[in-house]
Amino acid sequence: MRRPPPRTLRGQLTVGLVALLALACLAVGIITALALRGFLMGRLDEQLATSGGRFPASLEHEAEPDSDNRPDTRGQADHTFGARLLAGTVTQAAVVDNATDRPVHLTSEDRRTLAAVPTDGRGHSIRLSTLRSYRVMAFPGDDQDTLITGLSLHPVEATVHRLEAVETVLFGAALVITGIAGAVWVRISLRPLQRVTARAAEVAGLPLASGEIAMPGPLPDTDPRTEVGQVGSALNHMLGHVEDALTRRQASEERLRHFAADASHELRTPVANIRGHAELALRHSGPVPTEVRHALERIDGESQRMTRLVDDLLLLARLDAGRPLEHEPVDLTLLILDATDDARAAGPAHRWLLDLPEEPVIVTGDAHRLQQAIGNLLANARTHTPPGSEVTITLDTDQAEASLAVSDNGPGIPEYLQPEVFGRFVRADHARSRSTGSTGLGLAIVHAVTTAHGGTVSLTSRPGRTTFRLTLPL
Repeated sequence: MRRPPPRTLRGQLTVGLVALLALACLAVGIITALALRGFLMGRLDEQLATSGGRFPASLEHEAEPDSDNRPDTRGQADHTFGARLLAGTVTQAAVVDNATDRPVHLTSEDRRTLAAVPTDGRGHSIRLSTLRSYRVMAFPGDDQDTLITGLSLHPVEATVHRLEAVETVLFGAALVITGIAGAVWVRISLRPLQRVTARAAEVAGLPLASGEIAMPGPLPDTDPRTEVGQVGSALNHMLGHVEDALTRRQASEERLRHFAADASHELRTPVANIRGHAELALRHSGPVPTEVRHALERIDGESQRMTRLVDDLLLLARLDAGRPLEHEPVDLTLLILDATDDARAAGPAHRWLLDLPEEPVIVTGDAHRLQQAIGNLLANARTHTPPGSEVTITLDTDQAEASLAVSDNGPGIPEYLQPEVFGRFVRADHARSRSTGSTGLGLAIVHAVTTAHGGTVSLTSRPGRTTFRLTLPL
């Protein structure tokens, strides 16, 4: 299985450094081997030119063993080869062996190879079946013959192979050492870039969507002469702009919260006055025209709705401002029972089912706000499901938290609306059956109250099954 190339910049730089060094070592090895081989070949050619054709010429005058006309091997190195050719045919061939000549058996291919050596006074490399590789040089003889002398290439090849082996070991060790040292050097060189990455990851992990954010400090690596410094400087500028934008957003949200809280607080009195005057007019003992009574009833109903809206806005503004809630032991089971009784009274056409543990579930928090959150969940299920729907309230616990689930078998919430369902003034009128209006703040209050208690609220919905799950720490 082929390993994929490294993806990190550190790995790519290290591999690239080692690969470039390997190419350089390969080039040096090839050049030095060729240069040494050429130098040794030149030395052989010089030896052949110096010796001339003395040894192969002496083969022409070979006599009896006790005669003084034996082949001249004086000054000839061992394995020196000599051959005499007459009219292109090899007549004698021998090799020096321990200062004496030894005849050489030549095949027809060897004879053709020797006959093809040009008489140009230059060295030529040939291969003989018996003697292997030789460097030979041809000279014209005195008797219209051709004299060939040669030296074995084995010492040259052995020297070159030894150089190649030494270079392989040295270059291999150099590559290993360079790879390790290069990896350490690249790691040290990329530390500023790692700090940039860590800082970017730290900022990415911040909850930038809401709340006041404490941005991390600027990076120290901002040298404009380096690429990493340029990246660090750009990141510092970007973080500065982000911090400025977040500060302005936070200030705008704070002003909006203060406005909502002040407006809600100021609206409570006139709305209460309108409602009081409407109730007083409806209690008038004298005759009241039907149209006037209907208008007064509408004023009373809308003033009650306005009162609930103002109270909800004021509650959300206080929760957004971080107003502390009460922290007292609360029986969550009792709150569910009371909220279910209220829901049965408000929605008698629905089926209300309870699945509660036998022992009370106690949490720490604000009983009034928790009851409001549970009531909002049940009111949401009642309002957005048709009569006859089944609503199940389930409460269970583990070692760390209590989990309250409100499920119904209504038409469900569209998938595109689910991420926004806990937002403010979000209505699902077009998605679920309903019979009365809604302010769109009920689930927002559930989310705000649960979050203020250190819990979470989630939603899963599909046609025929919608579940809101509220979890609180025990």
